[in-house]
Amino acid sequence: MFWKFDLHSSSHIDTLLEREDVTLKELMDEEDVLQECKAQNRKLIEFLLKSECLEDLVSFIIEEPPQEMDEKIRYKYPNISCELLTSDVSQINDRLGEEESLLMKLYSFLLNESPLNPLLASFFSKVLSILISRKPEQIVDFLKRKHDFVDLIIKHIGTSAIMDLLLRLLTCIEPPQPRQEVLNWLNEERIIQRLVEIVHPSQDEDRHSNASQSLCEIIRLSRDQMLQVQNSSEPDPLLASLEKQEIIEQLLSNIFHKEKNESAIVSAIQILLTLLETRRQTFEGHIEICPPGMTNSTYSVNKSVLEAIKARLSSFHELLLEPPKKSVMKTTWGVLDPPVGNTRLNVIRLISSLLQTNTSSVNQELIELNSIGVILDMFFKYTWNNFLHTQVEICIALILASPLESTDNGTITDQDSTGDNLLLKHLFLKCQLIERILEAWEMNEKKQ
Repeated sequence: MFWKFDLHSSSHIDTLLEREDVTLKELMDEEDVLQECKAQNRKLIEFLLKSECLEDLVSFIIEEPPQEMDEKIRYKYPNISCELLTSDVSQINDRLGEEESLLMKLYSFLLNESPLNPLLASFFSKVLSILISRKPEQIVDFLKRKHDFVDLIIKHIGTSAIMDLLLRLLTCIEPPQPRQEVLNWLNEERIIQRLVEIVHPSQDEDRHSNASQSLCEIIRLSRDQMLQVQNSSEPDPLLASLEKQEIIEQLLSNIFHKEKNESAIVSAIQILLTLLETRRQTFEGHIEICPPGMTNSTYSVNKSVLEAIKARLSSFHELLLEPPKKSVMKTTWGVLDPPVGNTRLNVIRLISSLLQTNTSSVNQELIELNSIGVILDMFFKYTWNNFLHTQVEICIALILASPLESTDNGTITDQDSTGDNLLLKHLFLKCQLIERILEAWEMNEKKQ
């Protein structure tokens, strides 16, 4: 037999809410406050919607907790406040998105000096992100009226949560027209140029990394969007700006400044690698990076990007010979002086990506510089570096699989007067690949 009565025990929160003097903190101390909020407890939501409660919730997120508080509970209220404000209750979203004073209070977090508290920044970013996705027009309009918004994003880009916020601004808005308006606005604010300026030896590593990651994500998001909306009448202004030759030249000019800064160099190369990515559509409709030797890419690499990189290939080649200074590394199999380092590994990754484009002028420059020869020297010198060996293997595989070279205007070259593939000829004659492999084999046999 089943009871006809609802024996669901009422929450202790309901009991607390019957008191006239109940405080927000008392409710936040209850273990089931988040559960009750998500379950749309009417009394609780009505209480939270009071102006003073919403102001307190926002204050918990943007204000540093007292230093003297126990570390275990110091961020308890900021964390719960964030969860309550992002519980996706439409009434809370509406009040936050439409009440200017609350938005101003939330926005004031960006006015703090760098570096921002990373935990509070994550709470701030999470709340503003859900508002952007739920109330896009109101929030974007509010941010546009804040003429210092992009300045503050650039100022705090070293904080990962602020970088995430920038990317959420690009991904959370789904309707094509509002999204295009956001792209145009950010482009007018020169967001691409300002992120490129950060990838400079004078900036710190966190800013390098986050600026680079932001630009890489902008490239991928823009290209994915172009594939999904192929009949769009308006191009993506951010991608168009980033693919301009002068922007790439500025990026390369930054990293080849007077000092060699590994963080700046690696961050810049990550951007170049993303620009050089080619993708193809699989039979299931998914997009994936085109593997070595595959030529059926969905789109070709912008020629202005290749031109800008080609002009600086000699500088990249110099990095292979003289990378940023690194301490001697002692290993179980010997001393590495200098070790391979992240810079040289990424330069080789860049060369492998350039080889995949199979561009005649780039290939010719690599031959004249003998970059392939230097890479092979490293291959045989650093016998235990699997990361290096993988990249060198990719380079060789691309050369072996390379079809007739394409010129900068898309036509096929005659290669050389004998009809031989220039890169293949360089690999086997100048770099003596076969001889060096056999020589290494013999040395290995003697050691064993």
